Amino acid sequence: MRPVRFVALGDSLTEGVGDPVGDGRRGWAALLAGGLAAAPGRVEFSNLAVGGAQTEDVLDRQTPAALALRPDIASVLVGVNDTLRAGFDIHAVTVRLDRVYAALTGSGATLLTACLPDPGAMLGLPAPLARPLARRQHAVNTVVHALSDRYGAVHLHIGDSGWLADRSLWSADRLHPGERGHRQLAVRFHGLLTESGAATGPPPSPEPGAPAPGRAAGLLWLATAGTAWVARRCTDLLPQLLRLAAEEMRHEARGTTGHLDLGASAAVAEALAVLGGVSSNVVDLAAASRAVPRRAARSSSYWANAGDPAVRRGAVPDAADP
Repeated sequence: MRPVRFVALGDSLTEGVGDPVGDGRRGWAALLAGGLAAAPGRVEFSNLAVGGAQTEDVLDRQTPAALALRPDIASVLVGVNDTLRAGFDIHAVTVRLDRVYAALTGSGATLLTACLPDPGAMLGLPAPLARPLARRQHAVNTVVHALSDRYGAVHLHIGDSGWLADRSLWSADRLHPGERGHRQLAVRFHGLLTESGAATGPPPSPEPGAPAPGRAAGLLWLATAGTAWVARRCTDLLPQLLRLAAEEMRHEARGTTGHLDLGASAAVAEALAVLGGVSSNVVDLAAASRAVPRRAARSSSYWANAGDPAVRRGAVPDAADP
């Protein structure tokens, strides 16, 4: 009997940032791998995730490498970095994820996916800055939900407030899970895979080997690696985010914030409709983005720059990014 082949694709969440072991990183996927087969040593695990990766990187680089490994199980957790770029385009994200999911499931692999919390809430940004990021992440999550259903993926919901509220699950940077959070991801995925018969080994332990980072660790991160991360986002995302925040405040003053929510929902529905045969089930993004009650329904210019070729250009992944 050949071993179970598990290949993990994605960004720094799957790479293992927030779960250091010795001089390297472990992460939820490595923790999950040990429980996929009952017999020790019967799992071949390959982690192709790279910090800073976007959906374009997963499609162009990681997916061909994964297919060459002929996986039985393949995980794809990606999209947060797309939302943190000025060139965010939900249409392009949708097409890329559809191609990735189709390629992996077409090869016979069981697909693992997850919806993710939005970075604005994790970082505790002021509402005018957080709401545009919330709309972007919830748009990505809606697409992931729809495509996961289309391809029969094993899907994990971790984009809810309960996950965000427990600070013991997060690392010092407030963007990645800490060891406890990585273990929870592994435990939850293992439970779903056990139900489907794809995991036959023991579940990972939920108990961390080290205490959760405190406030001092967070301040240290901000003073070192965090400063460089903020500087990169200031030159890429921040100018556009400030414009979006100004638009947010104008709509809030007029009581028309719902226009932005409807514009975002319409963009997601259109992106999914282009694929054909996908039930969008577009969620109400007003609650997700903490917007005030909507008034009239009309299309917004919120996503207008998505079709600009200059905006579509992606940034080169940075290993220090999420």
